[in-house]
Amino acid sequence: MLQLDDLHVKFQHFSIDLFQDDLINWFQQEKRTLPWRENQDPYRIWVSEIMLQQTKVDTVIPYFHRFMERFPTIQALAEADEQDVLKAWEGLGYYSRARNLQNAVREVAEAYDGKVPNTVEELGKLKGVGPYTKGAILSIAYGIPQPAVDGNVMRVLSRILLITEDIAKPKARKIFEAAVEEMISHENPSAFNQGLMELGALICTPKKPACLLCPVQSHCTAFKQGLQEELPIKSKGKKQKTMPYLSVIVENEQGEILIEKRPETGLLANLWQFPMADATEVSLEQLVYWFKLEYGIDIILEETLQPVRHIFSHIIWEMIVLRAKTKDKATEVGRFVAMSDIDDYPFPVPHQKILQQVHVPE
Repeated sequence: MLQLDDLHVKFQHFSIDLFQDDLINWFQQEKRTLPWRENQDPYRIWVSEIMLQQTKVDTVIPYFHRFMERFPTIQALAEADEQDVLKAWEGLGYYSRARNLQNAVREVAEAYDGKVPNTVEELGKLKGVGPYTKGAILSIAYGIPQPAVDGNVMRVLSRILLITEDIAKPKARKIFEAAVEEMISHENPSAFNQGLMELGALICTPKKPACLLCPVQSHCTAFKQGLQEELPIKSKGKKQKTMPYLSVIVENEQGEILIEKRPETGLLANLWQFPMADATEVSLEQLVYWFKLEYGIDIILEETLQPVRHIFSHIIWEMIVLRAKTKDKATEVGRFVAMSDIDDYPFPVPHQKILQQVHVPE
């Protein structure tokens, strides 16, 4: 593990002032026009940073617009029904982000009179606000020189400073945070941090970085040594586990569809889905009997639709999708919903894919 003393050695022949100037000047001239950059409202910045975790900018933009229209203030989000928040988040994935955001916003509304805290200690106590989000809010909204280290920043600095730590290991983040603390502009920490992020997104990309267009190329140790495409070092995570399911769209004689709410904790908590049977425990031949036991209704299987495959960060769902009819009007688990109302319920992406096969939104 690289020690902090070793990091200081890297700065002995490194002009931090020139690096700051080159990076900030480039950012101010070339930065993308993004909706959360319209002002320094800490709430807007907070929402954008939570949305941008594990999601691309182009994907986030329309979600951000819709979310801010629906919940324009801390108070609006704090008072909202969780199901409405999950519906607004539908399709972005990682739904715990939305739940944690709302829980933290409620705390801000109650404990801080609706004003996002501007100290490391207070921000760090809020649910879902990790070191990166904390640094982004403090530097961008409040102009406080605080590191905001994400994957983009680690990639950029691993090349600039030739840091060969494995960025997949949590301990490595401390090294990069220490590097940013050494390098960050105290006059304009907002542009500095955003500049590093923008550089990683547009120029210093994971593969085939555009080094000839890089505004800080003259400061880059990896470029000088021809190692830019070999960094950062990132070990591969555990292999994803594949989980097979039988998912059933059950329609009653009134044209209503059976849906159920997922548990309050765990993966996709509190979202809605079509009934799912674990295909390692229930075979297609056993499905009708299983349905009677689980839901208390009799179903008649009718047809098989297109299968759905969805990749999460740690697992893969492979779903055989079936349609079925029932004469029952009520169920012991879940609820029957009219097709005209089904868009009111937040569904995770794999079940949205199922829904698209049987329902055209109005």
